[in-house]
Amino acid sequence: MREITVEELFELTRERAGEPEERELNADVLDVVFEHLGYDSVALLEVLSEIRHRYGIELADEAMSRGRTPREVLEAVNGVIRDR
Repeated sequence: MREITVEELFELTRERAGEPEERELNADVLDVVFEHLGYDSVALLEVLSEIRHRYGIELADEAMSRGRTPREVLEAVNGVIRDR
């Protein structure tokens, strides 16, 4: 399985949690905490749930709690993909 791209992550985020309140989702916000983009923890759980469903990826609770930015989520998800 190939790694998930930033564009795919942002598409999933828009689908499951809506458009951000604060900024546009693009590569400039990879290191911005989801909360600062206008997404709460429930929105992030929705995104992670969709990743699990769509890609069959199970993230450990520890990895999920560290995924505070888009980059951290991508690193966690793609780390699982690489380890398969």
